[in-house]
Amino acid sequence: MAKYIGIQHQIRRNNTRSIITLIAFPLLIFVAIYAVIYLSLYDPQYTSIDEINSIFSSTLIPTAIIVGVWFAIAYFFHNKMINSATGSKPLERKENMRVYNLVENLCMQEGMKMPKVNVIESPALNAYASGLNENTYTVTLTRGIMDKLNDDELKGVIAHELMHIKNKDVRLLIVTIIFVGIFSFAVQILFRSILYGGASRRRNKDGNKLILVAMVVAAIAFLISLIFKFSLSRNREYMADSGAAEMTRDPRSLASALRKISGNDQVDGLRNEEVKEMFIENSKKEAGLMSKLGGLFDTHPPIEKRITYLEQF
Repeated sequence: MAKYIGIQHQIRRNNTRSIITLIAFPLLIFVAIYAVIYLSLYDPQYTSIDEINSIFSSTLIPTAIIVGVWFAIAYFFHNKMINSATGSKPLERKENMRVYNLVENLCMQEGMKMPKVNVIESPALNAYASGLNENTYTVTLTRGIMDKLNDDELKGVIAHELMHIKNKDVRLLIVTIIFVGIFSFAVQILFRSILYGGASRRRNKDGNKLILVAMVVAAIAFLISLIFKFSLSRNREYMADSGAAEMTRDPRSLASALRKISGNDQVDGLRNEEVKEMFIENSKKEAGLMSKLGGLFDTHPPIEKRITYLEQF
C-alpha cells in the first residue's frame, strides 16, 4: 500500500516515469521485432548474425515512422476518443452549480487552473480525469455519482481526480495506453492472419513459421506491457487517494464515497478496457487462473484496502 510522498516529489517521479515509458515501450517494440527476425530466419548453416542484424536495421526507420504516426494520432485525438467511448458531454454550469462550486473551490485552494467538467448520463457511480495539458484536462462524473453522494463525499471524489491531474498521472496513463494499444493491435492482426490466411500459406512453410513466431513474440511483449501498465495504474490510485485526503483534510468522506461506489461502478455499454482503467474504480470479478495470479492484471487495488487505508489516515 503506497504512502503519499508529497505533490512535488510525485510530479517529478511521474515525469521521470513518463520519460522512462517513452523509452521503454519503443525499446520493447524493437526488441520484439529483432526476436521475430532472429527466431524465424536465423539458421547457422545458411544465415549469419550479420545478415540478421542487417535485416533488423532495415526495419528501424519504417517501424519508427509507423509508431510515431500511431502515437501522434492517439496523442492529439485522445480526448475525442475517450469522450466517444464513454458518451461524456460538457456539464451545463447553470444547472449544476453545486458541482462547479466544489471543483472551483478545490482548484482555488490548490492554485490549479479549472479543468473542464463533463458528465456521463449513467446511474453508475464513477468518475475519471483525462487530458495531457491545461487546455485538455477534464474531470468527468457520472450522473449517478453526482446524485447519490453528499457534498463532502463528492468533494473527496473530485479531489481524487484533481490529484490525478496535479500529479500528472493522466498523462502517464495515456502514454502507456497508447503503446500497449500498439502491441494489442499487432496481436490482433497476427491472430487474424493465422486464422484466415492459413489455407493460402499451406505450401509456404517459411511464411507459416514467420507468422507463428511473430504471434508468440507479440503476445509476450503485450503481456509484459500490460503488467507494467497495470502496476502503474494500481499505484496511482493509492497516491490519488492519499493526496485527496490531504487536500480535503477529510479522508473518511472519500472512504464513504468509495464504499457507495463499490459494486455500483459499472457504466452500461462501456466496453473499452483502456478507458475503464481511468475511472476511480474498475471492479473485476475474476475467476480461476486470473484470480490466483494475485491481482497482477488488476487495474485498481482492491477497494476494500483503499477504504481501510483512508479510514486509518
